[in-house]
Amino acid sequence: MPAPGHVLAPAPAPTHVPVCRSSPAHVAATLADAIGRGAARAYVDVASVKGGPRRELAALGVDTAAYIGTHPMAGKEQSGPLAATADLFEGRPWVLTPTRETGHEVLNLALELVALCRAVPVVMDADAHDRAVALVSHTPQLVSSMVAARLEEADETAVRLCGQGIRDVTRIAASDPRMWVEILSANPGPVADVLAGIAADLEETVEALRGLQSADVEKRRGGAAGIEDVLRRGNAGRVRVPGKHGAAPAAYETVAVLISDQPGELARIFADAGRAGVNIEDVRIEHATGQQAGLVQLMVEPRAVAGLTAELRERGWALRKQ
Repeated sequence: MPAPGHVLAPAPAPTHVPVCRSSPAHVAATLADAIGRGAARAYVDVASVKGGPRRELAALGVDTAAYIGTHPMAGKEQSGPLAATADLFEGRPWVLTPTRETGHEVLNLALELVALCRAVPVVMDADAHDRAVALVSHTPQLVSSMVAARLEEADETAVRLCGQGIRDVTRIAASDPRMWVEILSANPGPVADVLAGIAADLEETVEALRGLQSADVEKRRGGAAGIEDVLRRGNAGRVRVPGKHGAAPAAYETVAVLISDQPGELARIFADAGRAGVNIEDVRIEHATGQQAGLVQLMVEPRAVAGLTAELRERGWALRKQ
């Protein structure tokens, strides 16, 4: 039987694809038991690391023809049933890691599962997946936690100055540490490699900042060049992050609206934008320190700015220039 707390949730017949949602450390043992009992026609797991579990299954002598490792790239900083949403996977990448041993029926059943969840299938090699998530998921979690850790002993006056930037950077630092210890324990090498690169950038950036402190003109010039270099490389990397629905990033304009912290205010803004025929592509809220008010930033297509601005002003909203 699977270890307590590590569940194989069988899908309804006729598909009958058990989904192993154990942590990476328990995937191989859980699947080996199920495959050994011939419990289904196909088996998938949704653990966040793929190479290790597959190698462990092979080491256990398990026939992996009926197994395919998968990883839906969706989730939130909260975990557990109460954090679930019906559209969690919609439009999100769902990685599949078939091998030459994977049966055609198994791959097709996995693709059907992905389609039923309205996700987007992405086929990758298992180890390539692990290197990729080290860069785009596992390392960001650690960096977010390290930045948030600076706040633990910070002066209360400094913490009260927190704005949207620090909220964006530290949002995922609220994740469950126990879960992340399990994930990182299954993928330590690739994460360490990414962090080593970041550490080199940090060392150079610290040196550049020290140069900006110098009385020597050349050192200040070199320091400024170093800071500009890392910022420009950050710009270049940021534009590669996929935009809405996985498409190329779009350049949106921001319409900033002052809003009181009262029930129904956000709904009223969205309704007024709808009357103007404008689709809100994204939204951010900055709360004013010590006041029951805030600033709502509406991201819209550039051509929609004039119409939205006019509609909101006509309906009494106070706008702020960006």
